[in-house]
Amino acid sequence: MPDQITPATPPSTGPLPAAGSAARTYKEHKPPRGLYVRVFIYVVATHVLLAFLSFLVFVAKTR
Repeated sequence: MPDQITPATPPSTGPLPAAGSAARTYKEHKPPRGLYVRVFIYVVATHVLLAFLSFLVFVAKTR
């Protein structure tokens, strides 16, 4: 007697109404829009931090 046999095809519960329309509009090769926003914020924050540190170094050298 085998331990457990997996069926060849999983039982179908039928497509969900909302999943059908979302599956058509989702593009696999396009990253989510929020990713661009986060990267933009990180880049701006990094530049501001580096500019502030450069300003501190400049002030410290002129004293």
